[in-house]
Parts: sequence; structure tokens; C-alpha cells
Amino acid sequence: MPELPDIAAYITALEARVLAQRIEGVRLASVFLLRTVDPPLSSVEGRIVRSLRRIGKRIAIGVDGDYWLVLHLMIAGRLHWRPAQAKLAGRQNLAAFDFPSGSLVLTEAGSKRRASLHVIRGEEALQAIDPGGIEVFSTDLEGFRKALTLENRTLKRAFTDPRLISGIGNAYSDEILHAAQLSPIALTHKLKPVEWEQLFAATRSTLTLWIDRLRAEAEKGFPEKVTAFRPEMAVHGRFNLPCPRCGEKVQRIRYADNETNYCAQCQTGGKVLADRSLSRLLGSDWPRTLDELESLKRR
Repeated sequence: MPELPDIAAYITALEARVLAQRIEGVRLASVFLLRTVDPPLSSVEGRIVRSLRRIGKRIAIGVDGDYWLVLHLMIAGRLHWRPAQAKLAGRQNLAAFDFPSGSLVLTEAGSKRRASLHVIRGEEALQAIDPGGIEVFSTDLEGFRKALTLENRTLKRAFTDPRLISGIGNAYSDEILHAAQLSPIALTHKLKPVEWEQLFAATRSTLTLWIDRLRAEAEKGFPEKVTAFRPEMAVHGRFNLPCPRCGEKVQRIRYADNETNYCAQCQTGGKVLADRSLSRLLGSDWPRTLDELESLKRR
């Protein structure tokens, strides 16, 4: 799912292409994408784009009359900049927003249709779709700590809850926790003051690094290959590859369709965290340390 740095890159690319431009038309290839009926989708046609805004993991495109097109890409949705009036051929093409200089096309890979488009009017309606998580760059350490300790949760779960913190998901939570050298299963109510300082600093520095990097790429060309798996990342998507800090192999915890990546040496004091499916299978044989894990692999 595109997260804060990815959305920032999309907005950078869109600012150069659609700000002050007229929406000549909106074409839907999938009726399931549109989740609102009033105002009608046609109400934005012929209007000039005046604003682009990120709301959590959503992209909001504001036009004359205080109308807003709000896109949520979910897991597999992506945006593409194509020649004007580009055809919507193929099942992955869901919608096109036509401008004089080109068409913004929304695609979604796979068979599940999770991406959404809302048409709303007014600031109050726009704020109503905000999950409410704090903005990392608009809060201080105390506000950050207060938001993440509303409930006693693991750091991983707290970071990926949009009601607590805005714009962060599976990928960048892994990177932030690695930078802070904190366990993904550490409980928010158990963190020490110095650990909160580490976490707050790591959150800001990690997001700044990736926002700057992806925006720089977007200034050169439209971000056509937005992905949660980048070779420059420290741990996310790097299971069994060496940690850039200590050289030990990156570990993982798998659950449902997701996985958490971490470095046991840097983040958990050398302890290998239990993977739900494998720990059930291995039972008491589940390795507790990196040495035990390597010994098990050699059997």
C-alpha cells in the first residue's frame, strides 16, 4: 500500500501536471470504484484544480467550488500519467481523469477491487474521511507519545493504525523500528523515556529520508513504479539478507497477507521472534536466538 513518502511523491508529480488545469472529463471503467453518489462525479468536470492534499494515505484533488476527488489506492492501486484520452483497456484500468496535457489513470492489480474514489464538497466533509492519526511533522515528542499510548499495543500494531498515526503502514514501520533499534513487539506502555526519544527521532528522520528521495525521483518523471519493496531499504522485504547495520540476516514474522521484517541483533537483543505458523509447527523446537536458528538450519 502506498504510504506517506509514496503519496508525497505522487503529489509532487501531480502538482507539475494538473495544478491550475481543467478536468475535461472523468471516465470510469469500474462502477465499484466510486463510493459516493452526491455530489455526482460529473460535478467536477470542467472545473480547475486548485489544490492537492494528502489525507492519511489518501490523495485529495481540490477543484473550483470546494469539490474534492479523494483517491484511496489501498494495497494494489497505482496512478499513471498517460497521453491525453488514453484508452482504458484491460481489467486493471479503473478510471481516467482527463486533462488538456494528459490523462491520470488509476489501475489496480489483482482481482479484488479495494481502491476507492469519493467525490465530496466542503472542508467539513473532507475532514470527516480523515482517520484522525497525528501528523508526525506537526506534533512534538509528547504528542507523539500520547497518541501511541492511547492503548497498550505493540509498536508494529500502533504504527500501522491510521487512527493513531497518519500515513505509515507495513513498510515504513519496519524501517522506522529498525532505525530506532526497537522490537516490533515492544509494548507502547513499557517504553522508557529514552526509547520514546529514539523512536520519535527515527520516525521523522526515516520519513524525511524517503520523502526527499522519492520526491526527487518524481521531479524527474511520474512515479510509475511505486512499490513497498525497495533495494535501499534496511529490513523491509529483505528477509534472509544482511542487516546494513550489523550484517546479521534479517528475520520476519508472517501473519495473514503481511509480514514484519526486523533484525534480531539490532532490535530484539538477539532473540528470534516467534512466527505464528512456524512456531506452531516446531513447538518447543522453535529457535530462541540467532545461534539456535543457524543450528536448526544446519540440521
